[in-house]
Amino acid sequence: MRTRLRAPDLVQGKPGTFVVDECRDCAHAFQNPRLTAEGIAFYQRDLHEAHPDEVALRTAGALGARARRGRLHATARAMLPFPEPESWLDVGTGHAHFPETAKQVFAYTSFDGLDPTARVARARAVGRVEEAHVGRLTSPEIAARLRARYDVVSMLRHLEHTTDPRAELHAALEVLRPGGHLLLELRDPGSAFATLLGKWWLPYGQPRHLQLIPLPNLCAELESRGCTIVTVDRRAGHVPYDLAGALSLAVTRALPAPDAPWRAVPPGALRRRLRTALLGVSTPLVAVAATLDHVLAPLLRRTRFSNTYRIIARRN
Repeated sequence: MRTRLRAPDLVQGKPGTFVVDECRDCAHAFQNPRLTAEGIAFYQRDLHEAHPDEVALRTAGALGARARRGRLHATARAMLPFPEPESWLDVGTGHAHFPETAKQVFAYTSFDGLDPTARVARARAVGRVEEAHVGRLTSPEIAARLRARYDVVSMLRHLEHTTDPRAELHAALEVLRPGGHLLLELRDPGSAFATLLGKWWLPYGQPRHLQLIPLPNLCAELESRGCTIVTVDRRAGHVPYDLAGALSLAVTRALPAPDAPWRAVPPGALRRRLRTALLGVSTPLVAVAATLDHVLAPLLRRTRFSNTYRIIARRN
């Protein structure tokens, strides 16, 4: 192995330094040592309840809602060449924004969602999915209940968060019907942005991203489990956020820290005013970087700077 990265929690500023090691033979990268279940819960907690200033900063550099819906719509359309699915499970669905968008493409498909958090239950309450499953796909209870039930299983930027990607893939194939399709999108550790930006590359996402899986490794694993790789696409999945994400992380790290439960001393009035002033200067700069990301995206997605790959595999 070799050490690929050492990084703190750049998003929330919680304590700790985390190491990403890489296998010299197969280039699989992974958090080492890996967080315990309690550690994962600690660093995941509060992630969606960030400080208002941080939310404003990230919004300046993030995809707009319209662009995000367009990307999700394009992902759903990738399944149009195949028979229309009767049932579809989105794993790691969160608030189920993808099933909500995919319904516009597959109006007669029944969409269900699975997520380890209660967000999927709230998504069910507002009608984004028909069934909500709270838990993990590798849970014996859930696996038994959903066995051979779906024509399509999607995992969009989900495997990076799993402790055992092989077990997760095996469970996904178990809930697929024979001839069903697995739709995967993962951050590409081979992206040139990973080398260029180092710890400021947003997909590293320490400590929440546990795995970075190279495309050849995932294809080989699927084929070893009796799947046929139908589509491999390094262009369509690219998300234009690398420059804005790096600048946003760097600014968040440089700003005086906001008040948070895990900080020993709350910031004084002077530090709070300084943070507000610097944030006002920084937010337009991040917005400019986001614009540059989108302008360059048509070119970058055709090069090694593309940051996401997509695989569609058929269970034989």
